[in-house]
Amino acid sequence: MKKIAVIGQGYVGLPLAIEFSQHFAVVGFDIDRSRVEELNSGRDRTLEADLDKLNAGLLLANNSGFDRGYRASCDLEVLATANIYIVTVPTPIDRYNAPDLTPLLKASEMLGKVLKREDIVIYESTVYPGCTEDDCVPILEKFSGLTFNKDFFVGYSPERIVPGDKVNTLTTIKKVTSGSTPEIAEEVDQLYKTIIKAGTHKAANIKVAEASKAIENAQRDVNISFVNELALIFDRIGIDTNDVLEAAGTKFNFLKYKPGLVGGHCISVDPYYLAHKATQLGYHPDIILSGRRVNDSVAGFIASKVVKLMIKKDIPVRGGKALILGVTFKENCPDVRNTKVVDVYHALADFGVDVDIYDPWASGEEVKHEYGVDILSTLNLDEKYDAVVVAVSHDEFLTMDFSKLKKDKAVVFDIKACLDRNIVDARL
Repeated sequence: MKKIAVIGQGYVGLPLAIEFSQHFAVVGFDIDRSRVEELNSGRDRTLEADLDKLNAGLLLANNSGFDRGYRASCDLEVLATANIYIVTVPTPIDRYNAPDLTPLLKASEMLGKVLKREDIVIYESTVYPGCTEDDCVPILEKFSGLTFNKDFFVGYSPERIVPGDKVNTLTTIKKVTSGSTPEIAEEVDQLYKTIIKAGTHKAANIKVAEASKAIENAQRDVNISFVNELALIFDRIGIDTNDVLEAAGTKFNFLKYKPGLVGGHCISVDPYYLAHKATQLGYHPDIILSGRRVNDSVAGFIASKVVKLMIKKDIPVRGGKALILGVTFKENCPDVRNTKVVDVYHALADFGVDVDIYDPWASGEEVKHEYGVDILSTLNLDEKYDAVVVAVSHDEFLTMDFSKLKKDKAVVFDIKACLDRNIVDARL
């Protein structure tokens, strides 16, 4: 009988564990004890879980003697009772934009200590092609004393979670699968077919599956970098980028990307994994890295533009007050991973502007922990600002009365082009 352990109960691992718990016994493993306690009480701070399904899984586990259902745990002895392990830990980049495999390798070391014969380890974390077999498998072998593809097996199925999206969810997005032998590839594929309504695509091998994930987001990154570069050009010309894109978008085969800050856990990270592998092989990936450079420059451009608009209106820059609305990396979700809004904050602060951030979706504690930045818990409507920057198009901001936030000759900059043009001075 299959018993699944999903390692990491965040944005990727929790929805996966909940779906599998309808068919199998699932251990949702996380090293954060407070997270485990939260989940076992039927709560989820990420807002990604279907709470009805989560609580149904918890109830099923209690009523079935844990033959099916869900339980969260941080206990290695509980982890060892599984025979299929799915790894969904983060794979970030370091300060030099190099892959940081620490969480992945630590998870592999931990699994090596509980691995048994015939067990399968499936990785979902984003990596460069070859990482699973070249970096993770040797650690599994070392700490288990078992032999790869004889005693234990691995698979790779890249995550495709879209935080905050309640339409394109785990089960409605086609899933790429792979395995270390043809037989294991089929077993992994059949496993995911039990939960993925959209179906699966069995890749030719693990490296192909790894590469498919990396290029999904590298492609989007490059396309967004193109329209961001257009925004830099059209600003100098003195025309609105969104007007140009709207006109060009009337042609049937024009790809409708918008300029903006490119943050989050995937698009701004995955290209560096692909570039890292390419560089290892002696190839310099010009397009991928140039796209990254353009997208990483946008925050500085926005801050400079806001300051220029302030100067144009004779608003003192040094000591001026600015409000940034939104700090999450996308609208209507609490995810602040790798947000580039913080870069706008620092760029404005470097000009001498006194900057506040307000975001009703974000956890102030998490933002402080991750970025060292304090955000407002509530908006003080008695406070008036010299500049208001709409960085995230949360629903709460779309109907906001900006006249209550700004001084008479204040600047309103709309990064997301989500507001009525009559109330903004400029937009990206």
